Amino acid sequence: MAREALGELEHQVMLALLQLGDDAYTAPVVQEIESRADRPVRSAAVYIALRRLEEKGLVRSRMQAPGPGGGRDRRHFEVTGEGLEQLRRARKAYLRLWEGLETVLRES
Repeated sequence: MAREALGELEHQVMLALLQLGDDAYTAPVVQEIESRADRPVRSAAVYIALRRLEEKGLVRSRMQAPGPGGGRDRRHFEVTGEGLEQLRRARKAYLRLWEGLETVLRES
């Protein structure tokens, strides 16, 4: 698979999936991004990003039955090995780009 760069929302969605672990379905992903990235995000946008990431082989999903409290089946997502590798490459690239900018970006 080609090493296509992740978009900002795709990147954030994958990081949210890793933070959430087994509880990673659309609604908690939205909450995680809004909380940690301090940005509003629509469920539909997250759902589309999840589908796109799954098509790229960077995440996989499974249907999970509701717990003892009831409810409905939910599609849960997890980052694949290839997705982890993509995140590692992106992190290294961003860290290299940030090098030497501490004084420029320091808050007054």
